[in-house]
Amino acid sequence: LEVDVLNEARLRELKMGALLSVAQGSAEPPHLVVLTYTPPTWKQGQPVLGLVGKGITFDTGGISIKPSDGMEKMKYDMAGGATMAGAMCALAVLKPAHKIIALIPLAENMPGSRAQKPGDVQIAMSGKSIEVINTDAEGRLVLADALTYARQLGATHLIDAATLTGAVVVALGYVNVGTFGNNQKFLDAFLASGRAVGEKFWVLPVDDDYRDNIKSAIADIQNVGKGRGGGATNAAIFLKEFVDDTPWIHLDIAGTAWLEEAKPGMAKGPSGVAVRTLIHFAEHFSPDA
Repeated sequence: LEVDVLNEARLRELKMGALLSVAQGSAEPPHLVVLTYTPPTWKQGQPVLGLVGKGITFDTGGISIKPSDGMEKMKYDMAGGATMAGAMCALAVLKPAHKIIALIPLAENMPGSRAQKPGDVQIAMSGKSIEVINTDAEGRLVLADALTYARQLGATHLIDAATLTGAVVVALGYVNVGTFGNNQKFLDAFLASGRAVGEKFWVLPVDDDYRDNIKSAIADIQNVGKGRGGGATNAAIFLKEFVDDTPWIHLDIAGTAWLEEAKPGMAKGPSGVAVRTLIHFAEHFSPDA
């Protein structure tokens, strides 16, 4: 694997305002890790699979601070990033036929004196303006810039994984991964890989009828939906703003990334959910989607 670790100065050069905004309340600087696997047969212009994983190393919620009960589990808010790192380590050994890049945006969401505040407007790398209504909806901010950069690096197909919403836990509990996609053929192939390795995914809607939920009066979009309904879909709709027509799958692993009790196929504690599916999918990746 080739490894590139972008420091804060490089993130500023790339104008990753969404990622930088999440980290500004912490003494720990943000980074973006880029892992690249390139098979010797790959040629410029051929498809590239991009894997993007949320890497919030600890999430207090920022100024929109979380309740203290259970906050110790927020060390697991980097599970999406760990998922992609784990998959890439395996794929480097298995050597699939296609080029694969993984991007892991890393930040700590803290309520320090420089922290962003509800009502701030941030400009993402794509140029899109984002009104921050809730600083605890930070995962979608770091993913926004990482998805944009993945496309800039040449990713033709995208999969992201993130412990993104409590709403997906309300919808699906601790069994299925909330799954969203904008390309049915690409999504069907991924779900087939899940069935092949015994992991459970459930598709939720991400159609444009939901976009009104994230409209802002002062920016292009806001980072949370209006009202309590459809929270997992609202987060997915937000991410969809940064992929355009690129075939894309979003995995909300908030209910499955760590478990209080073991389940068939998933361990107690950090579960490694989706790693097996991503490996199988990458090995059998078809760029026809």
